[in-house]
Formats: sequence, C-alpha cells, structure tokens
Amino acid sequence: MKPADRIKHIVKWIKDYCGSMDKKPDCLVVGVSGGIDSAVVSTLSAMTGINTKVLSMPIRQLKSLDDLSKAQLQWLKTKFKNVDDIIVNLDDVFQAFEKQLSKFNSELAFANSRARLRMATLYQVAGANNGIVVGTGNKVEDFGVGFYTKYGDGGVDISPIADCMKSQVWEMGRELGLLKEIIDAPPTDGLWADGRTDESQLGMSYHELEKAMVDPSDKNYKKYLAIRKKNLHKMNSIPVCKFEDND
Repeated sequence: MKPADRIKHIVKWIKDYCGSMDKKPDCLVVGVSGGIDSAVVSTLSAMTGINTKVLSMPIRQLKSLDDLSKAQLQWLKTKFKNVDDIIVNLDDVFQAFEKQLSKFNSELAFANSRARLRMATLYQVAGANNGIVVGTGNKVEDFGVGFYTKYGDGGVDISPIADCMKSQVWEMGRELGLLKEIIDAPPTDGLWADGRTDESQLGMSYHELEKAMVDPSDKNYKKYLAIRKKNLHKMNSIPVCKFEDND
C-alpha cells in the first residue's frame, strides 16, 4: 500500500471507530515525544477533524528531545485549527514520586515510571474532556519485540499504527511533510538521562528487526526471538487463575 493510501485508511479508521462508540468522544488525546511515531499519530489524529489535544510531557527531558516535541506542537498548530497544544511539565511530580520511593531505587523502574506518569496524565486530560487516548506504538515495538512500558505507553484506548512497520511510519512521515529533524532523529524512548537510543537498548536497528520479523532465515532471527521472548509478558493476555466450577 502506498503511504498516501495508508494515511487515508488510518484516518478513516479512527473516525469510524469514534463514530461506532456508544459514547462518542469529544476529542483525541495524544502524547508527543519528539519522535517519528508520535509525530505521525498526532498528525493523523488531527486529520480526522476531531478536536485533538496534543501533549508534550517533559520529565527531566534532554533539551534536544524537548525542542523536537515542542516543534511538533507548533507545526501542528500551523496546519490544523482543531489542535490544542498542551505542555505539562512533570519534573516536580516525578521528583516527589522519586523521593517517596527512594528506598526502592532502580534506574529501570524509575524510567518505566516516567512512562506511567505520562500515561496517567493523558488519561486525566482525556477523562476531563470526554476523550480517548491514542497510542503511538508501531508493529515492531507492540507486536514484534514488545519495546514499550507495560501500563505506560502501552496503556491506550486505540492504536492506529500498531499494524505498521517502522519503515512504513517513516514513509508516512515523509508523505505528511513532517519536520525533517523529527524524521531524521535517531529513535529513542526518551526515558533516560543519557538519551540512549532504541537501537542501543535493543542491540538491533529497526531495519534489522523488520527483516528478522518476516524472515526466519535471517541472520538476526534468533536474536530477535530472544528479545521478543523477554517481553512476551507485555503482549500476552494477563494470566488468570481459572476454576472449573465457574465455567
């Protein structure tokens, strides 16, 4: 499918989904990080014509990433009249959270807590405005290697690009005319003080991951499976203890 057709399909899908809900939402709520995925999703959401509330939620953010997320907000505001740009600085919230839980110190746990604080923020805005939270995860992350925070950026109401490979997201970004600095930026989850990239955390580039996902004979296939296996708990349904007499 051509990028332009993929874009039309997703925009229609979002509109159709909202139209099918018993309680029609008044808005779409999207968080932007300065990366390609959230830039594409926020733009597709705005293209529906539905009021779209786009949030930048810095938590001790590197200036380069903070600048990109704010640049996306400004770009959207110049293109769409139905976009509300919202900046919620969560530094103080995270600092208080970190202080109260200092005896449970873990760099990884606190990184994931950043994502969960952002999720709670998105749902606060959505709940106050009869909105739904729109996810920004792509197929490689959501269904390939599970590279997201459980109940963080994985906690959403709809996921419009979760069946799109990362390469297809980049294609849509170029078709949409997104800012070049966002398209060219190395993918990162933005949860670490050192600004580590997705590739450095995964040990594979998205190009390598895509090839391995579709080709079992690929040289990186076993490596891909190993990453996937560690994160299956995020992608599988929550285990439930069953009773035979309750069937």
